[in-house]
Amino acid sequence: MPAMDFWCELASTYTYLTASRIDALAVRANIEVRWRPFSLGPIFAAAGWQTSPFNVYAEKGRYMWRDVEREAERIGLPFRKPSEFPRNSVPASKVAMLGVVRGWGPRFIQRTMRAEFAEDRDIGRTEVLDEILGELNLDGPAVRDEATSAEHNGALRRSTEEATRLGVFGAPTFMVGEEMFWGNDRLAHALEWAMRARRSSSAA
Repeated sequence: MPAMDFWCELASTYTYLTASRIDALAVRANIEVRWRPFSLGPIFAAAGWQTSPFNVYAEKGRYMWRDVEREAERIGLPFRKPSEFPRNSVPASKVAMLGVVRGWGPRFIQRTMRAEFAEDRDIGRTEVLDEILGELNLDGPAVRDEATSAEHNGALRRSTEEATRLGVFGAPTFMVGEEMFWGNDRLAHALEWAMRARRSSSAA
């Protein structure tokens, strides 16, 4: 089955829109999705930004919030503009990295992003993460301890370094082989490209 890498940043508005629907669309297309959490902070810092470009460029930010609100309404996804943006997504992303290995990563990411963008909860707080993990029948403190253990603590940094090497500059980003597709509105195009790659492979 062809595969597509889904580079996801848990503090990203447009990633929230994608995370809610990517699995269902990929199943219909018979495409495997590999969830790849990473952090945009170091990538933005390398570009000279100390915060989201949506904060740096006010007009762009105003457009983004209205655009996300419209799109969430269109696809039936709850949305509430967070009282703080962006929030620190690193603790949640470290847990997500472990979750991807353990098999519950997508569910954790989806629920965490709903807490951030539908419930205005601070996903950088341990009590919020523990509550979300509890909803998934997981032991929050134990999971967080494992995610920050010597074995797993560098996983997010390595993932971010790989994203940087690939030229990822925003989220969500989809990689189909060496082809990059950026943005929630490119999800369908990325899946189509993966299906095209499958047809080409079958014909060879």
